Amino acid sequence: MNAPPNINAMKSLTTSDDPAKGGRPTELVVLVLPGFSHLALHAFIEPFRIANTVSKLTLFRWRIAGTDARAVEGASGLSVAVDVTIDELNTCLGNRGPHHLAVIAGEPVGRRLTPQFNNFLRTIARRGVPISAVGTATWLLAQTGLLAGTRCTIHWSRLAAFSEMFSHPQIRDALFVKDGQFSTCAGELAAFDLAVDLIASHVGGLTAQEVCRYATVDGQRSGSNRQTGPSGLAFAGVSDKLLMAMRLMEENVEYPLTMSEVAQRAGVSRRQLERLFAAHVHMPPVRHYLRIRVAHAKRLIEGTSMPIIDIAMACGFLSPSHFAKCFRTFNGLSPQQCRATTPAWVGPGLG
Repeated sequence: MNAPPNINAMKSLTTSDDPAKGGRPTELVVLVLPGFSHLALHAFIEPFRIANTVSKLTLFRWRIAGTDARAVEGASGLSVAVDVTIDELNTCLGNRGPHHLAVIAGEPVGRRLTPQFNNFLRTIARRGVPISAVGTATWLLAQTGLLAGTRCTIHWSRLAAFSEMFSHPQIRDALFVKDGQFSTCAGELAAFDLAVDLIASHVGGLTAQEVCRYATVDGQRSGSNRQTGPSGLAFAGVSDKLLMAMRLMEENVEYPLTMSEVAQRAGVSRRQLERLFAAHVHMPPVRHYLRIRVAHAKRLIEGTSMPIIDIAMACGFLSPSHFAKCFRTFNGLSPQQCRATTPAWVGPGLG
């Protein structure tokens, strides 16, 4: 499939060839990997294009990179052309390398880190180039060891698996996290938020605000915002106590709280907790809690190679038979059947 010129066409949409005040434009390299999200890619690039438009200056330039010169196919089946390869970038690092590297990955991601790619990322990091990982690309940076001791985030669907696979990075449920040289982002529309924050850092908050206004976005979202609210977000405004109880359940999966403990921490009586769940969730709180733990287990089965027994324990089940029974009740199949139908994409090495 030939790559459409949509990404390259963005480069001609700037309104001036004059560089930003004080120096040449900020050079961005956006490295895309097979299976990447087009939504994440465009959400990341468009704010820089808009910044050029609203300022009438070429504040930013960007190139699309690939591991080789072939067009890269995204998750939608559409491909984008590659401007530069990682080998070519390696040769120019000592001369006129990029000011910023962004990596956008998709699924599967666990075995994308080839020795060539690993060496490239580590070389870029040693040169002090800021690196942004968008979506599942955080997984790749963690595999290299670059995120040791670093606060980071990843798409919510991989938060559970990431926490179990990597103990050294400090994972957060956030839209994006900036920690020193590294920025990590949940991906999809959160890529827009990260890009706007980078624009504010490079050229000022006023331009960032103008970008949001141009894109009809109601203000700049903070990176510390959670990717997803608690499972009871639909009940916001109905009862803060109910939302607090749901959040407590989600934050205590491995060592489940008793319903009395949940009620006490949420500031209600056990009977009030039962009534809130009956009225708004239409199930007892203990069953809702069980559903949360089983859903967490399912994400671990699909996203890691952890043994089933370890997953059961990580989700607060002391009996494998009880875990299997609960899992089948909510999912219609056993944990082993779920594992058998899941692609084995996760690997600890460079694969």
